[in-house]
Amino acid sequence: MKIIVDGFGGDNAPLAVLEGCAAAVKEYGVSLIVTGDESLIKKTADEHQIPLDGIEIVHAPDVISMHDDPVSLLKAKSESSMAVGFKLLKEGKGDAFVSGGSTGAIVVGANFIVKRLKGIKRAGLATVIPTAKGCYLLMDAGANLDCKPETLLHFGLMGSIYMEKVMGVSSPKVGLVNVGTEDTKGGELQKEAYALLSKAPLNFTGNVEARAIPSGEVDVAVADGFTGNVILKLTEGLGSMFSKKIKEMFTGPGKVAALLLLNKIKAFKKSMDYTEYGGAPLLGAALPVIKAHGSSNGYAFKNAIRQARDFVEGGVNDAIGQALLSIKEQTAPEEK
Repeated sequence: MKIIVDGFGGDNAPLAVLEGCAAAVKEYGVSLIVTGDESLIKKTADEHQIPLDGIEIVHAPDVISMHDDPVSLLKAKSESSMAVGFKLLKEGKGDAFVSGGSTGAIVVGANFIVKRLKGIKRAGLATVIPTAKGCYLLMDAGANLDCKPETLLHFGLMGSIYMEKVMGVSSPKVGLVNVGTEDTKGGELQKEAYALLSKAPLNFTGNVEARAIPSGEVDVAVADGFTGNVILKLTEGLGSMFSKKIKEMFTGPGKVAALLLLNKIKAFKKSMDYTEYGGAPLLGAALPVIKAHGSSNGYAFKNAIRQARDFVEGGVNDAIGQALLSIKEQTAPEEK
C-alpha cells in the first residue's frame, strides 16, 4: 500500500510530518510519497536524523497557507504540496492522501480534483470524538454549512460504514442532532432528514440532543456542517478547560493525590487526546482523503497514516457504494 502525505500541511510541517512518516513506515510497513520542497525535506530529515527509507519525495515548490483562498489550490497554488498530492492520488500513484493543511483547500481538492463517489453530492468531514464509553463520529464537522435532507441521509450512511469498517463498531447507533428527541422536533431539514434516515438500511435511533452525545448515546451524530462545527469547537474548548482545571487540582497540596491517581490520570488524558485518532476522513470523496489536525505532532501524523491505511483495507468506499445502490433500489418503485 502506498499513501501520499502533504509534507507541508500543518503548523509543525515539515518536521512533524517527516517524524510521523518515518514512524509509520517502521510500524505499519506502508510505502509513502511525501510532497513538498525536496531540498527542504531532505535538509530537515538530515538535521533531525530522520530516516527516509520507504519514503519517496515528489517535489512541489509551493505551499497553500491557511490564509490563502481555498480555490487557489486549483490554479494559483496548483504546484503546492497539497495540490500535487491530490493530483498524484487522482492519477492512481497512491491509495490515500493525508494532509494537515487548510480544511477549505482540502475540501476543494477532494471535490474538484479527486471528485466524489457516484451518487454523493456533498463530501463531509467526519471527526472522531471521545465519549464516556469510547468515541463517536461527528458528521459533518464543518465542510458543508448548508445541507439538504438527502445529504444528511448520506452522512448517516457513510458515518455508519466508517465506524463499522475502521473503528470496529458493530451496528453503529446513528442519531440525528436535534433540539429534542421527538420526531416532530426541529426545522424542515431535520424533519425531512428524520423520515429518510428512518427508512435507511442502518441502525437509526432517532433524534439525539447535544447533551446526550458525550455520554456515548450514539456512535454517529449526524448534523449539517454549521451545527457540527459548533459542536466540535465547543467540545474542544470544554476539553481544554477541563484539562486545565484538573491540572490545577493536582498541583501544590494536590500532588500527593496525583501520585495515587497517576495511572488513572494518564489513561483519562490518553482517552481524550485527539492525536490517538489521527485525523478526520472526508467521507464521500471518490478516493480516501484524511484531514489531520493542523497542530498535529509526529505521533498524530503517524496515526493519521494508520487511519488512511485502515480506510483502504476496510473497503469503506466500496461499502458506501453498495449502500447507495441499496437505497436506490428501495426507492425505485416509489419514483415510478
